[in-house]
Amino acid sequence: MITAIGRRGLRRLFDIGVFQRLALVALARSAGFSLSEIAAFLRSDQTSSVDGDILRAKAAKIDHQIHMLQQVRDGLLHVAECPEPSHFECPRFQKMMRIAAKKQARAVQR
Repeated sequence: MITAIGRRGLRRLFDIGVFQRLALVALARSAGFSLSEIAAFLRSDQTSSVDGDILRAKAAKIDHQIHMLQQVRDGLLHVAECPEPSHFECPRFQKMMRIAAKKQARAVQR
């Protein structure tokens, strides 16, 4: 993804634009992009060309993950504060267990 422009002794020399590319790589990694995905939208001519569709798809995936994590958080808080004598007697906990079991079964089938 980056290329040296020369050497000075054992040190490689890089164009100033390399720092921008590295910053873009760091930003993309923090958004959950893999290195191969990042390489796909960084062209070899040292300019970046990011496909808007790829970014929108990643944003949608992150939104889905946020939604799922919010549900997990809400479920954990409910279980922690549930007044039932046993979690297994709680209808909401039972529903969460059924949903988790269905998701697990679908994952195993794939």
